[in-house]
Amino acid sequence: MATSTITEAAELLEKANANLEPDLVSIDSARRLLAEYAKVKKLASYGEAMMARRIDDASAVAWATGTSMGQAKKTLETGDALKDAPEVDSALARGEVSLDQAAEIAKAEQARPGSATELLSVAQSESFQVLRDEARRVRLEAEQHRGLGEHQRKARSARSYCDDLGMVNINLRLQPHIGTPIVNRAEAEAGRLHKAARKNGDQEPFERHLADAYAKMLSGKGKGRTTRPELVVLVSHGVAKRGWTDVKDGELCKIPGVGPVPPEIAKEIAGNAFLSGLLYDGVDLRHFRRWTKDIPVSIKIALELGAAPVFDGPKCVDCGKRFRCERDHVEPRNAGGPTATTNFKWRCWPCHETKTARDRAAGKLTPRPPDEERGPP
Repeated sequence: MATSTITEAAELLEKANANLEPDLVSIDSARRLLAEYAKVKKLASYGEAMMARRIDDASAVAWATGTSMGQAKKTLETGDALKDAPEVDSALARGEVSLDQAAEIAKAEQARPGSATELLSVAQSESFQVLRDEARRVRLEAEQHRGLGEHQRKARSARSYCDDLGMVNINLRLQPHIGTPIVNRAEAEAGRLHKAARKNGDQEPFERHLADAYAKMLSGKGKGRTTRPELVVLVSHGVAKRGWTDVKDGELCKIPGVGPVPPEIAKEIAGNAFLSGLLYDGVDLRHFRRWTKDIPVSIKIALELGAAPVFDGPKCVDCGKRFRCERDHVEPRNAGGPTATTNFKWRCWPCHETKTARDRAAGKLTPRPPDEERGPP
């Protein structure tokens, strides 16, 4: 019965595709049809995952779906994970989430039973990137109590290959406390290169300057210095007080925006570091207000920890990306907006530019001279 129903549904969809003339569809109708097609895709992906689980052969799944072996294996893994996540299984069966969303939520549910309900709500209201970050946080915090540090140490790797253009691609997997300062130094160097290039009229995207920065650092030529700490590790007082041996529920031992680190690694770092105390009552720095442009470095560092009590680092309020986010005044300074936590939102560079354009169109900003155009920090 199920086979004939699926066959009929596929035939109906094939006929709909044959009669589809996208250029004649209004934008509003296109949005509605896109949502319907997306719903159909989600419903179909549930069947794919269930039948893949039944067949249990990645090669057969890859052949039938026309995907890579890697994607086929992911489909198989998701089908298996759904066995332990009935709430996610039902949501995917109803077409409420995509296969990728279900995969992230199901893995988090396996790591921390009971997390699916919250993550399904995130999936309905936030972008996939936000969901993936939140699911990753749930998994890592659960794994922190199960030897995460040793798993990460064993997972370190490096490989290189040449692509079709003859470019050398380098892939590094580094432990969080090792990789984070390297990334921060490279981005600081890239910021200097990008700023100098813009002064000379060069409009190349930041990512190219970042590649140059890594090349300089690897060859020993780049400055690689930042005006802020290269690595910030947030550790609950209870962890240190007990001797840096474990992290209990409700406690933190993590790099904001990256993830947990083993307490023994944090202890090693603390032995040669500047230590700062952070006190909060549920909302970090909620009384901080300042009507000048510049902010002291100590305050900047505190703001970059993210919202209490999770302290998960900054991410774009519009798209959820974490790459090179910067503080945006919700109400621009030109319009009298204060430098206050209530007037701050984190935005990535493209989203910040889009919001600035909206503010300018609304008359909240005065035009900037060409030589004062802002570039990424």
